[in-house]
Amino acid sequence: MNTKNTKSILVVSFGTSYDDTREKTIDKLEEDLQNAFPDRKFYRAWTSKMIIKKIWKRDGIKIHTVTEAMEEMLADGVRDVVIQPTHILGGVENDFMTEDAMAFADQFDSIVIGDPLLIETEDYFATIDAVTAEYDVPKDEALVFMGHGTTHQTNSVYAALDYMFKDSGHENYFMGTVEAYPEFENMLKLLKKSPYQKVTLAPFMIVAGDHANNDMAGDEDDAWKTMLEKEGYEVSCVLKGLGEIPAIRRIFTEHALKAVKN
Repeated sequence: MNTKNTKSILVVSFGTSYDDTREKTIDKLEEDLQNAFPDRKFYRAWTSKMIIKKIWKRDGIKIHTVTEAMEEMLADGVRDVVIQPTHILGGVENDFMTEDAMAFADQFDSIVIGDPLLIETEDYFATIDAVTAEYDVPKDEALVFMGHGTTHQTNSVYAALDYMFKDSGHENYFMGTVEAYPEFENMLKLLKKSPYQKVTLAPFMIVAGDHANNDMAGDEDDAWKTMLEKEGYEVSCVLKGLGEIPAIRRIFTEHALKAVKN
């Protein structure tokens, strides 16, 4: 094999079954990372086995798990691997990814892993700059982000971001999560103490998938949009994943480049 193909970049995402948001987010992230590493052969893996199975059953498209991608790279003669996750946190999915990848440590010359979106304090501020520039909500209206949330200790990121938004002059930005703290009720308590009556809902997730379309913007009684409207708020929804924002994608690329330098 040509020596230049002994180097690779593996981009690891949670995955999504929503093709429209995948094209605008995961595909764009992968494209940016390919462009940043033109001398490396590109590989993709997803961590959600449920979504991988769904895509295979629905579309007949095979997407590798991290283990399968590592095995494919070995078979292709790759010796030097850069892995860049598109995860927001260094949480459960990131831990599993690292564990699966590093099980192959003695079979490659080098495996380096870039950080997810939010690790260093500077990542938080860069992310805040990116999303506030993207949404630019009027000062008399509120923007409520729906994060995923996790049982992992890194879940504290969400409460920290809520504080940092407000501390950086964006008092009208609020953060809640679907599956952890701050829950909808915690977010609502803070929102009620504010003067805002118009609310924009947006996902604080890489893709605008199932949670964004159903738990956030859906018509069910327990959807955030419905519950806020019942509280008397005028609500609009933006189904835009963070992966659509070029400045967010640049953070991931910078993390991959940094991992190689280190």
